[in-house]
Amino acid sequence: MILGRRTEINALATLLDGAATGDGGALVLRGEAGIGKSTLLEHAAEQAAGRGLRVLGTAGVQAEVHIPYASLHRLLRAAPDVAGAAVEILGSPDTLPFRAAAALLDVLAADDTPVLITVEDLQWLDEASWEALAFVARRLRADRAVMLLTARDGRDVNRRLSGAGLPEVRLEALTRDDSAALLERAAPGLADRLATQVLLAARGNPLGLVELGEAALRSGSVAILPSRLPLSERLERTFSGLVAEMPPVTRSLLLVAALDDGDDLDEIVRACRLVEPRAVRHEDIDPALATRLVHVDEQGRVEFRHPLLRSALYHSATAMQRRRAHAALAEALATNPERSVWHQAAAADAPDESLARQLTETASQARHRQAAGIAMMAFEQAARLSEDPAARGHRLLSAADMASEQGDNVAVGRLIGEIRAHELSRGDRAVYDLRLETYHGTRFTGTEWLTSFADALDTLTAAGEVTRAVQLLDTIALRAHFSEGEPAAVQRLAVAIEQLMDISPDQQLPGFLGLIAPITHGELARRRIGELLIAGGADPYAAYQLGLGASAIGDAPMACELHAVAAVGCRAQGRLGVLYRALICHAMPAVHAGDVRTALALLPEGEALAREIGEPNWLPAAWTAAGTAEALRGNVTAAEERAAATEAVLLPYGRNPLLAGVHQIRGIAALGAGRPDEAFRELSRVFDPADHSYHLHTGFYLVAHLAEAAAGSGSLAQLRRLVERLSPIGEQSQAPALLAGLGYARAVLEDSAEGWEKAVGEDLPGWPFEQARRRHAYGSWLRRRRKPAESRPLLRAAATTFDALGATAWAERSRAELRASGESLRKPAETAAELTPQETQIARLAAVGLSNRDIAERLFLSPRTVTTHLSRVYPKLGITSRSELARALRIT
Repeated sequence: MILGRRTEINALATLLDGAATGDGGALVLRGEAGIGKSTLLEHAAEQAAGRGLRVLGTAGVQAEVHIPYASLHRLLRAAPDVAGAAVEILGSPDTLPFRAAAALLDVLAADDTPVLITVEDLQWLDEASWEALAFVARRLRADRAVMLLTARDGRDVNRRLSGAGLPEVRLEALTRDDSAALLERAAPGLADRLATQVLLAARGNPLGLVELGEAALRSGSVAILPSRLPLSERLERTFSGLVAEMPPVTRSLLLVAALDDGDDLDEIVRACRLVEPRAVRHEDIDPALATRLVHVDEQGRVEFRHPLLRSALYHSATAMQRRRAHAALAEALATNPERSVWHQAAAADAPDESLARQLTETASQARHRQAAGIAMMAFEQAARLSEDPAARGHRLLSAADMASEQGDNVAVGRLIGEIRAHELSRGDRAVYDLRLETYHGTRFTGTEWLTSFADALDTLTAAGEVTRAVQLLDTIALRAHFSEGEPAAVQRLAVAIEQLMDISPDQQLPGFLGLIAPITHGELARRRIGELLIAGGADPYAAYQLGLGASAIGDAPMACELHAVAAVGCRAQGRLGVLYRALICHAMPAVHAGDVRTALALLPEGEALAREIGEPNWLPAAWTAAGTAEALRGNVTAAEERAAATEAVLLPYGRNPLLAGVHQIRGIAALGAGRPDEAFRELSRVFDPADHSYHLHTGFYLVAHLAEAAAGSGSLAQLRRLVERLSPIGEQSQAPALLAGLGYARAVLEDSAEGWEKAVGEDLPGWPFEQARRRHAYGSWLRRRRKPAESRPLLRAAATTFDALGATAWAERSRAELRASGESLRKPAETAAELTPQETQIARLAAVGLSNRDIAERLFLSPRTVTTHLSRVYPKLGITSRSELARALRIT
């Protein structure tokens, strides 16, 4: 019987009820070592089995944290009938975690039997297994499956759980009465004096009560002292004392087992024979079995009584003993290079460049499969073993990048602090300076780093190191777009990119050119990007980079198309580390083109994935796009919330072009709300070089909004000066957004029938919002001049387009003008607004003809979840069949 824990036991019962009713979910039991997490996990498994649930279990093992899918393999291996799925799910260590998660969801959905998945010690799961299992845990809401995880407190656990979004139950210490009852059960007859000491030392920790109580029963108070030690150290000492009583060969077996990243007894014995001068037999483990230090199952798998025992074995061994054990394991695992290399590294007592290169390759493979934690460990180990100082610095930079991907700023600071800047290559020194600036948040822009990168790029290009040059551009291109580089530095970078384009077929290069030099080289970049788009077949990441370039040069329709291509490819490959960026970056040109519905359908998933993956730096971009979409809808409160959140993150950096997005949101929201004076003030700041949020390239997309605000506020003189300033830039860059904005602004300034006729007659493919804006403006102009019959077709067409795009604020104004002309136009029903973001996304995919299985694969859900969501969508939309979705959602 479990003492206390009524609240926790009730929470477990509720979780298991959800599995039976198809209302799945997950729960994390969290607390200090020995607090009772494993006991509750075992209780839940027993209760689940009693209810007819199937129980699948796995656990994290500290020695396996660098082995991809070690814990997921253990989960599948526990169920022979689904173990075959391991071949499909985990057939390669390069399988992406999210692809593994989708396959595991399929396994769970294939059987109608409710399932409980138990995951013990999530802090020691390998990164790939953790990402896959956490991904599954978040997607069990409509399934007959639940997941119960345990986690020990610590910084790594905080990092993992902060982005996981899983509900938690924290286990606190037992009460005094429950502690005394447990101690009496564990150590009956213990003297009162010793019992009091144990109760004080254990402080309500169940494992401490049991282990210290049993030790006190055997050895007296010496087992409890010294009291200054933390409980975990006291327990380690207790375990160390138990190990010290074992025969020497058994102690060696236990040490090898503790350091092994596997659990196979045969493997442990083979390695131990390389350590011990005497013969080692399988039976030598028996003394440890007799004292319950370890357990060996029927398959010969060794399991330690408690994770603290591994730690006790590690700390009680000398450094030389640990190295010998690791060297023996490396030799015993010679046929498994991926595991062997880690033991070789742990055994090394001096730099070894060959081994460092092997670990660097391991790190690169882990980075490719988005296992950032494993990649960071491997890069850091490789740096420790590096003989070449420049290579050491490069590997530490790479490790810092991986730490940044996990949102682990403490590790980023530590790794950057270990870099000796004077040993870095020119290119790495430039990257280091940029990383240092970003980490400390001292500033955002500047010319110095652009010049350093130009020097490095020239050096790499001259040496023919095309791959490293492309990697360097990948590092800086987006940052360069949002910086204020001197024209000379920008020109040097642009020329270097042109030279690379002459000798390299890399598809990303035109995108980099558009990002870095959108004015001077925008026309060339747009032509090259367009050629690649027409040719097709771009790698998803290249399509994403080309989309960034297209957006930078003011071609929102092309950017949307490229990001859509990137998103489809990334979904197919399970590359969520790129997918969330493609979704967010697709949403921004969508709102620039006025397509509110598309943007709002993309952003919830993009923002959620950014949080899941631990990339908070991308959230302001998502908020900017969402805030702009809400402004176009006329939802001023929601728009301001997004603007304020973005501003709060960005203001500490001081002068920051990304703040242009804040004024973009506020300006468009004010314009939609009928406050043109305020709109003009906000939007003008983006074009003012003296303003801290100045960013001319963002301004490409805001000229038409500014012109509309100028017309309403009477700020035509200021608008005229801006048009005169921007016209040469439009001619040079040929940026479609800028040219379209200037065309509208000239019509506003001319304010004549001829000017408006020309504006309305201009061909604007891919820019329906701008076409509708011109129709609205001309229709309003005609109505005010008492030509209502001529104004109505223009206003009707404008309102219809704005409605289709979801730009409700603009549609309402067109309807108001139409009413003033003597005609009314009914507002379309907004039933789709009742859908949740995920329901909207699923409904849109179903509306364009995808099957439930296709949708599940795209969104990394189980088919059952998709079916459940669609069953909720139909009544909300007032329809009864799939064929009615497109009409209900107004998808054309």
